[in-house]
Amino acid sequence: MDYQAKLTVPFGVLGICCDERDLLGIDFLSATEKSQHATNALAKTVCEQLLAYFANPDAKFSVPLKPAGTAHQQKVWQAMRNIPCGKTRSYGEIATELKSAAQAVGQACGANPIPIIIPCHRIVGKSNLGGFMRHASGASIDIKRWLLAHERATPSLRVAT
Repeated sequence: MDYQAKLTVPFGVLGICCDERDLLGIDFLSATEKSQHATNALAKTVCEQLLAYFANPDAKFSVPLKPAGTAHQQKVWQAMRNIPCGKTRSYGEIATELKSAAQAVGQACGANPIPIIIPCHRIVGKSNLGGFMRHASGASIDIKRWLLAHERATPSLRVAT
């Protein structure tokens, strides 16, 4: 895949996909990937805003987004963007709000093409952290834990460590 930037962050490298106008995707890449300077102005702005977030989780994102997805996924992603930094909501809560099912919300979370900026990590299970990047354990969940700790989010659930 062609990336317009590769940004080294505390848990690895993020691949930034954008055109001149919109951010299209952020991919979690191997920590062994080499960083790559932004190839256009929007990619540079995305990197600057991500670095600001990693320095201060209350930093706001203002880059234009164009996530490709179904109408249902778009609704779930918008609901995610409404969750404030430092807070979490459950798959079931979002499903109730959208008159959907928790499993469909989870599938939309897994399909999120712009993680971090569309904060799917803020969606948790009723009694556990839930999944992240279509995984229920391993490095993906470690990244979710890192992001929630960075935001000082305290899910109202008991999580086995």
